[in-house]
Amino acid sequence: MEHTPASFEVPELEKILAKKKKRYVGYEEGMALYSMRKISFRKLAQEAHALLRIKKMAIVDLDILDDYLEQHRSNN
Repeated sequence: MEHTPASFEVPELEKILAKKKKRYVGYEEGMALYSMRKISFRKLAQEAHALLRIKKMAIVDLDILDDYLEQHRSNN
């Protein structure tokens, strides 16, 4: 019997990374991508001016949000 190293796979990771390629996401997708709760994610999107409202729907522009995070990250 040949010993092969165990591989570690995260089945949801590829789905999440595939979603990251999207420019606009709703709250639920954004919360999953950034591992945040809804209120925190919404506040962050508002601070970054990445929140777009279309009729009764809100979406977040991930390009703007990522730029905001890069500009305001802490170098601690």
